[in-house]
Order: sequence, then C-alpha cells, then structure tokens
Amino acid sequence: MPLPTLVTDLISYELLLSVAELGSIGRAGEAHGMSQPAASSRLAALERRVGVPLLERTPRGATLTATGELVASWAERVVVEAARLATSIESLRTDRNTHVRVAASLTIAEYLVPRWLITLRAQEPSVTPSLSSGNSADVSAAVLAGRADIGFVESPDVPNGLEHCDIAHDELVVVVAPGHEWVGRSITARELASTPLVTREPGSGTRRALERALESTDSAPPLLEVSSTTAIKAAVGGGMAPAVLSSLAVSAELTAGTLVRVRTDGLNLRRSLRAVWPTGTRPNEPSSTLVTIAIAATES
Repeated sequence: MPLPTLVTDLISYELLLSVAELGSIGRAGEAHGMSQPAASSRLAALERRVGVPLLERTPRGATLTATGELVASWAERVVVEAARLATSIESLRTDRNTHVRVAASLTIAEYLVPRWLITLRAQEPSVTPSLSSGNSADVSAAVLAGRADIGFVESPDVPNGLEHCDIAHDELVVVVAPGHEWVGRSITARELASTPLVTREPGSGTRRALERALESTDSAPPLLEVSSTTAIKAAVGGGMAPAVLSSLAVSAELTAGTLVRVRTDGLNLRRSLRAVWPTGTRPNEPSSTLVTIAIAATES
C-alpha cells in the first residue's frame, strides 16, 4: 500500500525537529541549507497537512506547541530510521563501487587482463578486483548467475540474457612443430578441416571461433581435446598434430622458433573479444572503467 502524503515529506519533519532544537525557523532552515522564508513555507504546509498548529511563532523565535511536541516525538523515530536506511544503502553502493569481480576466458585472462587491472589499480586505487578464469561458456555462466560483475569472452556466440560490446580483436593462427610438412607452405580451409587437430575443449571460445570459420567444410574429429593452452602448445611442439590458437598465446613460441605459423588461404580467422554483462543492467563503475581501459589498450 502506498504511503500517505502526510508522512512522505521527511524533510519537513526534520525541520520541525530542528526548530525544537534551535528555537528558530531561520536557524533550522540554515541547518538544512534553505532560506528562512522557504523553511517557514515548508513548515506551514506541514501544519496544513497535519491539520493542527505545530509551532508558536514569536518575534524572539519559534517553539513547538504541545501537539507539535507530540508529533515531533513520533517523527524523530522515523527520521532516525530513514537516516539509518540511507546510510545502509550508501554502504551497499560503496561496496559495489569498490569491488569488481572479473571473469575472463583463459586467453584473455592470461595475456590481457593483468595489464588492464594494473591500469585500473593506478586509476582507482580504492578498487579491489578479483579474477576468475575458464572457457567462454564458463565465463558467460558466471555472469548470468551473478558470480561475476563483468565477463570477457572470445566466443563468437553470446548467450541470451547477456549484453555485450567488442573490446578488441584477435587472430587465430595455425601452428605446427618446426619439422612439420606444412612448414613453408600455405594450406586451404579444406586441408585444415580434414586434419585431426589438437584442440581446446567444447565451450572454449577458441574452438567455437574455429568451428564457425570452418562451418561450411566437413571437419575431422579432434585428435586430442585439452583444456590447457600450455598443454596444447606442448603437444604441438612435440609433433603430435597441428593446432589453431590465439596469436596472443603463441607469440613467444613463434619468436623462439619452437612453433611455426602456417599461412592459410581463403580462411578468415580474425575474431572479436567481448565484454559481457546481464541484459537489462548497467555494469557497476569499476566494471565500466575496466571496459574503457580494455578498449583504450587495444586502440593505443
């Protein structure tokens, strides 16, 4: 049931209490940041709503009538509880804006998020971030379940219930061991699809992006499914089979020569990296700042 208008204007009751304490409508108004005429007008409106005189006004100031004293005693408890409610809500807001729970898919968590968090810490020293990682499906599930405030995923598909924005772009690359037969030549999409690969597990954004790129071509089943990018790189370097991984994840190995990139003809392996959050909500302030940092880091 809606509250009657008689009790919704707590500021007027606060003014009444201030008059009882300070003995003057002018001083009460000043304590609340308003002029004497404004305070007097507000108190007069309160008296009309209550229906009885609450104040005795004299040239020396103002005092409460017996009825005013009674109304003030009732109002004091309400005003104190309203102030307590405001303080409690503010503490919730402060907590929300000083903590940010970040969930990120493995590649983003390992190669991008640490730099973003360093920048966030420099810009907002009071913010305490926490980071969890998993594949893109895990991250989306964490955000949908409220276990994370903001998520970062590599998958081309964003589940229903999540809003998203692109924060960066990445390229998947085909990598092989230095002695592999593909070294020094280009391969076609059909050749890649027909080759059993070492791949990430279902739910991985990297795997889903590759499947999307090859969806018009019949693909061989994986030779090995691994949930660790490090393990995939070890398997490829050991000569087990080729793999398709993020360029971010294999940059050091390509530079060192322990893995070799293979060129592809007619195959677009570029993908978007995205921030995700629940539909119908707005990311909290630290989350929004982190998204801005991520976009700026890509553009710089």
